[in-house]
Amino acid sequence: MDPVRNPYAPGAGQRPPELAGRGRELDVFDIVLERIARGRPERSLMLTGLRGVGKTVLLNTLRSQAINRLWGTGKIEARPDQSLRRPVAAALHMAVRELAPRHRAPDRIDAFLGVLKAFAQRSAPTGRGGTAPKLRDRWQPGIDVPAASGRADSGDIEIDLVELLTDAAAVAADVGTGVAIFIDEMQDLGAEDVSALCAACHELSQLGAPLIVVGAGLPHLPAVLSAAKSYSERLFRYQRIDRLDRIAADQALCAPAEREEVEYEPKALDLLYEKSGGYPYFVQAYGKATWDHAPRSPITAADVRVAAPEAEAELAVGFFGSRFERATPAEREYMRAMATLSRVVGETDGGGRDDMDAAVPTADIARALDRKPASLSPARDALIKKGLIYSGERGTVAFTVPHFGRYLRTQPA
Repeated sequence: MDPVRNPYAPGAGQRPPELAGRGRELDVFDIVLERIARGRPERSLMLTGLRGVGKTVLLNTLRSQAINRLWGTGKIEARPDQSLRRPVAAALHMAVRELAPRHRAPDRIDAFLGVLKAFAQRSAPTGRGGTAPKLRDRWQPGIDVPAASGRADSGDIEIDLVELLTDAAAVAADVGTGVAIFIDEMQDLGAEDVSALCAACHELSQLGAPLIVVGAGLPHLPAVLSAAKSYSERLFRYQRIDRLDRIAADQALCAPAEREEVEYEPKALDLLYEKSGGYPYFVQAYGKATWDHAPRSPITAADVRVAAPEAEAELAVGFFGSRFERATPAEREYMRAMATLSRVVGETDGGGRDDMDAAVPTADIARALDRKPASLSPARDALIKKGLIYSGERGTVAFTVPHFGRYLRTQPA
């Protein structure tokens, strides 16, 4: 069929043509926005799930919902090597610029921007002996007002972030709306920044202020937040984003195809669900390859079989291979042991789970490699930092990438 008309979009963070199976999450966020608009207390939101389940797509869609309600919004992607100050300053600058045209007191906006500039510039590094930073290290947030003094500029990120977000919420309240900050890859924030963010959200919730944080991260994000502040378990509303069920996966494939006057045979949909496991990224990858190989409508199971190797080859390079190449030989050895053990654990669970869902005891990995558990800690910690595995509960690890164990078992030692 015509590849130009191919409706599927297997891209990182790229919205699929049909956002299937996420109606509940969209409805929950609508309720959050409406409650805040009515002055009701509400918690910030955290989306968690494996890679490829569509967290970034959902995060962007939620942001669109907030924009449609005339909220000020900003989005950042957390990085383990970057402080929260600059990205948050840029996100809030964007959010307040969206609100400024509706604010009746320009001086009020300028006052907040002065605080925002002071907060952002507080992160500028100093030279040796407290001298001024070199020109290449200076950073200006693009705010054309003088930096304020005495507010959000103490140098303590927790104190400063609480003051900054409180002031931003006050600006939003002036125009009868709210501010939402969206943070992707939130598990990559440093411990100090996570603690500060929790403290700020705690203060905002107690004040009933119209500012929320919507974060997205890997399954261990709740543990990261809980390690920073014990009350984070009650501070946020957690939503686990999982694979699509069969009905939603079929909808993700069939709805875009129907708009192009193309149909699927039931056995083709059976096979596509078996191949993709219901993971949104894989659904799009197999759908795209199948469309390109199918000669005509309706698409058959035979078309899926012909196209599957191409989809698998693309996933092997772009989705699995790029991550595998980032690992050192010792880390690959660790993951191969995990892959073998995860399949065994999946089988002993009763057959209802795929290998990528099976958490593996770290003690079993050590036994499989004939090593002492302590000697494997560096490899495990490095893999967690690289986002390839996570520890959902003490003493176990699991892959962050669906089907990764299956992929590793096909790689030469």
